[in-house]
Amino acid sequence: MEKNQLLRDLPKIDELLKEDIVNNELKFTMRTIVVETLREAIDNYRELILSGSIDEYSKENILKSFLELLEEKKGSKFKKVINAAGVIIHTNLGRSLLAKKALENVVNVADNYNNLEYDLKKGQRGSRYSHVEELIKRVTGAEAAMVVNNNAAAVMLVLNTLCKDKEAIVSRGQLVEIGGSFRVPDVMSFSGARLVEVGTTNRTHLYDYGNNINENTGVLLKVHTSNFKILGFTEDVSLEELVKLGYESKIPVVEDIGSGTLIDFSKYGFTHEPTVQESIKKGVDVVTFSGDKMLGGPQAGIVIGKKVYIDKMKKNQLTRALRIDKMTLAALEGTLKYYLDEKEAVENIPTLHMILSQKSDHKKRAQRLKEELESKIKNFKFALEEDYSIVGGGSMPTEKIDTYVIKVESDKFSPQELEKKLRENKTPIIIRISNNEVILDVRTIFDKDFDIIVNAFIFLD
Repeated sequence: MEKNQLLRDLPKIDELLKEDIVNNELKFTMRTIVVETLREAIDNYRELILSGSIDEYSKENILKSFLELLEEKKGSKFKKVINAAGVIIHTNLGRSLLAKKALENVVNVADNYNNLEYDLKKGQRGSRYSHVEELIKRVTGAEAAMVVNNNAAAVMLVLNTLCKDKEAIVSRGQLVEIGGSFRVPDVMSFSGARLVEVGTTNRTHLYDYGNNINENTGVLLKVHTSNFKILGFTEDVSLEELVKLGYESKIPVVEDIGSGTLIDFSKYGFTHEPTVQESIKKGVDVVTFSGDKMLGGPQAGIVIGKKVYIDKMKKNQLTRALRIDKMTLAALEGTLKYYLDEKEAVENIPTLHMILSQKSDHKKRAQRLKEELESKIKNFKFALEEDYSIVGGGSMPTEKIDTYVIKVESDKFSPQELEKKLRENKTPIIIRISNNEVILDVRTIFDKDFDIIVNAFIFLD
């Protein structure tokens, strides 16, 4: 059929609105969205005709396209994905998963009016920070605490409060990029603090700080380089030395510890990562850290330390712009309660459980998934092998966690094609490719998602 005739035969909106399929959708969907989607379906076929991609079609084809487009519009832009990449704190996939109590708290405050800023005992306006401050103090040993919307905001608030129009002394080796092209020097500059770099990339001494202290010094800043390691000919100033210098010079010492580790991972066979509690015990005046990395909670920037400094931050006008909402507070409270008992935290906070769960457990799980795949799929090969997962999120960069994975071979698809097909599955499956092999790492896959993975391969078989 000629292009012009195909174009003339395209149905009108009014005509399609009389169809039973469309009328059924109008019962549940706003008319504006239905009409918009019908127009989009017709336009798509018009483009196919003009490009010569089709030489025939039916009204049913257009209605099918309409239903597919409408299903996309009705769904959320946020999608559940299956993380089969073995990166536990996957920045692109939402970082840490929330624990059960955190989820329950979020639903409770989202579904009801609540005492976000209301003191029930006094019957008057209260502080939103009161819901978590005592809990944070108890877990960390700090005098005072507050929370903002992420750790970069926490650092900016601290420096703006304590160091605006003053100098912040920091080692050159700690001027890190924290992801998304955001850099510590830029955050510091935006806060109004003037950056004073001391030492060199690989070696900084105590006298480098001491020689640069003057009447305009606001803080001595230490940034934990959690997302990289410098090895070899290195020298760093210990927290104890920096705290002593700060005390003698009457200058507050601020530490951005980054990932917010609240348990000592060296007890579980990992390289020691400095904990928040250790920093407080060593006398650091103010410590900042993230809520959604090693802590395993929601996105938040937690500020703890001496009450005199925290009180100043609470009065800073910038705090209102950086404050967190009721759902984040609820999730953070639910997460922190587990830390009152380390065993409970390890068992119930998904991030900690994934990091510390036994390799042998994942071998059994991988075997079960492999058997399910092999029993239903003929044109793929599945092999159970030892491999490793990583923590991710810029945390513990040198650690490799022994695990078991399923390696997938296909004569039909290249590794890159299979990765794309799985990523485009109705429930996207994010895998990793290593040495040109497709890998499913079960450490970051939940048992409840095994069926989705199996069905995705059945569809591709």
